[in-house]
Amino acid sequence: MAGQPSGSSVTPHEDTLRQVFNHSVAAGPSWMPHYVWSTIILLVAAAVGLLLHWATLRLFKRFRPPSKVRTFFELFVENTRGPSRVAYVLFFAGAALPSLSYSAATTLTIAHLLAVAFVLLVGWTAIRAMEILASLYLARFRTDIDDNLLARKHLTQIRILKRAGAILIAVVTVGIALMTFDEVRQYGISLFASAGAASLVLGLAARPLLTNLIAGVQIAITQPIRLEDAVIVEGEWGWIEEITGTYVVVRLWDWRRMVLPISYFLEKPFQNWTRESAALIGTVYLYLDWRVPVQVVRDKLTEIAAESALCDGKVVNLQVSDAREAVIELRCLVSARTAPQCWDLRCEVREKMIAFLQQEHPYALPHTRITMDRAPDSAAAQQQ
Repeated sequence: MAGQPSGSSVTPHEDTLRQVFNHSVAAGPSWMPHYVWSTIILLVAAAVGLLLHWATLRLFKRFRPPSKVRTFFELFVENTRGPSRVAYVLFFAGAALPSLSYSAATTLTIAHLLAVAFVLLVGWTAIRAMEILASLYLARFRTDIDDNLLARKHLTQIRILKRAGAILIAVVTVGIALMTFDEVRQYGISLFASAGAASLVLGLAARPLLTNLIAGVQIAITQPIRLEDAVIVEGEWGWIEEITGTYVVVRLWDWRRMVLPISYFLEKPFQNWTRESAALIGTVYLYLDWRVPVQVVRDKLTEIAAESALCDGKVVNLQVSDAREAVIELRCLVSARTAPQCWDLRCEVREKMIAFLQQEHPYALPHTRITMDRAPDSAAAQQQ
C-alpha cells in the first residue's frame, strides 16, 4: 500500500489505546466547549490517581518486605503519603494532558506547571527520606539515662546536619524549579556575567547567615557543645536546649531562655561542665574558727556522703585550703553523676555541715576576738 512503511504490521484500521481515547473520550460532546470538557477529564484523571493511591496503600499493608528493610519501608510509606499522593495525581494528569483539546499555549503552560511540581515533589520526598533515616539512626541511643554522653553526641550531630541537609535540598530544589522558567534562566546567566560587584554585595549581605551556617556545621563536627550540656555562658548557668542552623537556645536554671548566635560558641570562651563526662566534682567551702576539730568534720563529711543518694562516692575529701587571721578555710569535695545532682549535693552538704557544727561544735563557728589591756595607773608610771 502506498505510503505504508515497509515492514510495518500496523494497518490503517488498527487504533492504539491513545487513539481510542482521543476519538471516544477526549473529543467530548459536541454541545460542550472543548476547554470545559478537557478540564473535566483532567480532574477525573487526578481523581483516578487519588483512588489508585488509596488502593496501593491498602495493598502495601499486606506486603511484608524483608525484615532488614521492613522498618524503613514502613516508615517511608507512612511518612510520604502526601508526596506519593501528589505523585499519583501528577502522573495521571500528565498522561491525560496530550489528548486534551486545550490550545498549544495552554497545554505547554500546564505541562510546565506539572514539571515544576514534579521537581518540588522530588525535593520534598528527599527531605522526608532524610528525616526517616535520621530518626532510625537516633533510635539506637537513649538520652534518658545518666551516662548519656554518647547519645547526646550523635543527637547533636544528626540534628544539625539534618537541618543543614534540608536547607541544601530546599535551595537546590527551588533553584532547579526556577531555572525551568526562561526569564529566571536568563536572569541567572546575566547575573553570572556581571558577578564581580553583584557577588561582592550579595556576600556582604549574607555574611551573618553564612557565618552561622558554617559555624553550625563546625559545631556538628567538632562538638564543643551538645544538646543538654551543662554550660555557663555570659555568667549564667543552664543547659543547651536547642541547636539550630543559626542560633542556640540555653535553658537557664530559673527557666529563662538565653538565645545566642551559633557562632558565639566558636568565637568566645564559655564553660562546658559535661564536655567529656556528665559526672562533676562539687566544692563546698566552710570558714570556721581555729579551734575546729578538722578530723571530726572530715569524718562527718564522709558520713553525709555515704548517706546521700546524690553522691556517687568517687570523690569525698576535706582539706584545710587556707588559714587567715580570724578563720581557717575548709574545702569539701564531693562528686555526683550529673550537674544538677552535683548542685543539689553541694547544697545538701553545706546545710548538714552547718547543722552539725551548730549542734555539736558551736565553739568552732567563726568568732571575733578583742583583747583589751588596762592602762597602768599614774603612780606606777612615775616609779617606772
